Amino acid sequence: MSETGTPVTIPQALHAASARFGHREAIVDGSVRITFDQLLKHVRIMARALLARGVRSGDRVAVNSPNTHHWVIAALGAHYAGATLVPINTRFTGSEAADLIRRSRAAALIVAGDFLGTDRLTDLRAAAGEGDLDTLRLVVRVPLPGPLRPDPVAVDWDALGEVASAVDPAEADARAEAVGADDIADILFTSGTTGRSKGVLSAHRQSLDVAAAWAGRGGLTSDDRYLVVNPFFHSFGYKAGVLVGLLTGATLVPQATFDATAALELIERERVSVLPAAPTVFRTLLDHPDRAAADLSSLRLAVTGAATVPVTLVERMGDELGFDVVLTAYGLTEAVVATMCEPGDDPATIARTCGRAAAGFEVCIGDRDEVLLRGPNVMRGYLDDPEATAQAVDVDGWLHTGDVGRLDEAGNLSITDRLKDMYICGGFNVYPAEIEQELSRVDGVAEVAVVGVPDTRLGEVGKAFVVAADMAAGGPPSEETLLEHCRQRLANYKRPRSVEFVGDLPRNASGKVLKRLLGKEKVA
Repeated sequence: MSETGTPVTIPQALHAASARFGHREAIVDGSVRITFDQLLKHVRIMARALLARGVRSGDRVAVNSPNTHHWVIAALGAHYAGATLVPINTRFTGSEAADLIRRSRAAALIVAGDFLGTDRLTDLRAAAGEGDLDTLRLVVRVPLPGPLRPDPVAVDWDALGEVASAVDPAEADARAEAVGADDIADILFTSGTTGRSKGVLSAHRQSLDVAAAWAGRGGLTSDDRYLVVNPFFHSFGYKAGVLVGLLTGATLVPQATFDATAALELIERERVSVLPAAPTVFRTLLDHPDRAAADLSSLRLAVTGAATVPVTLVERMGDELGFDVVLTAYGLTEAVVATMCEPGDDPATIARTCGRAAAGFEVCIGDRDEVLLRGPNVMRGYLDDPEATAQAVDVDGWLHTGDVGRLDEAGNLSITDRLKDMYICGGFNVYPAEIEQELSRVDGVAEVAVVGVPDTRLGEVGKAFVVAADMAAGGPPSEETLLEHCRQRLANYKRPRSVEFVGDLPRNASGKVLKRLLGKEKVA
């Protein structure tokens, strides 16, 4: 604990939550209701199971599962065991997930069973290369609706107690107590402009600080009930969700996949008061035919961002969904919560800016109007990539975000463009280079450029501009062939929704593709 008694490690936060909020509900997941006292008990069992299979302090534990109580217990169990959490995007294909397990050298994996029509473990084993999974000493399967295929190695979730019985609870408690504030708590992978994902390292104190800052701006308390539609594998769902619940005593109501009908029912039945989400979620709720009949009177706080937020949307969220407070924020995996609006800001400020500096950050505008951030919660670096770390964080400690923006006289930040080519689809960052590399592998593709184009529901979706190669036979690949190629190899939010064949790509004098011209003007 700090001198003020504030938790500085996630295991400390868990114990503090049990002491403060005890019998209050920590998680409501369908028919499963878990109090803070019970959460601590479940987490200790998970930690003991990890220890029983040889997971050491500083080892990495990967979690590839959707928003259920299992994810929370698995993640906190990894922390309690002194390990580093590695969340894996549940939309990733087996090969994408295997790459993260290999690069993080994960010692354990907690993985969903049948989810979104795919048995994640079977898919992972089929796609993994030689040696990719050799570091795993424990594999735990999370039970979800759908059949589980027999697996000779994996431990079923319900058998964790049996595995844990080999380790004395005091041993797990000692491991949790030994965790330090500056120990690495998590590695969150985020794509870069080169298309290769980078693992962002954050310490326990940092992860808790950004969660506390977010909760403070939103005024969360133990009276709040928080519908979590943002994926736990994302910093928003994990740090501004799970950790916020620990620090404030707010009850988490996770939703495995966003479904507007189910969300409206949950809001009414569980008296949900807090709902952070991408703008597309709120548009979907506003347009839902059952919305007017639903009792949404419990809603008080919405937090959004990650895309353009029209002033009219902010106003409708208050007038028609009943939110007392709507806030926007700006962050990225390397900083999580950098700026945030505050209650009392007018709709124009909320919609047109990302608010003012938060979580101890300084914000300034650098060369080419790039947004720069500095403070105690800037990432510790990229996993095994000192060169990329040095490029991202300069010698003076400024994180170069790659976003273009401006600051008004009150210190409100507005994001106006991106130095990087990244666009946002349904709240997820998409980096075109990764898609372009994949499409370039298709026979008949000479050149390709992918850009984000406007989409009413998702904000932006990918569009691929393809220059076909001269082919003696068979002709160029069809749009259907290219889209199917992406469907088999890329997560759904990364997949382009359309393909346009062009004679060439617009370039500047140095040969760089001018993506700003694509999708806006007819390309010959």
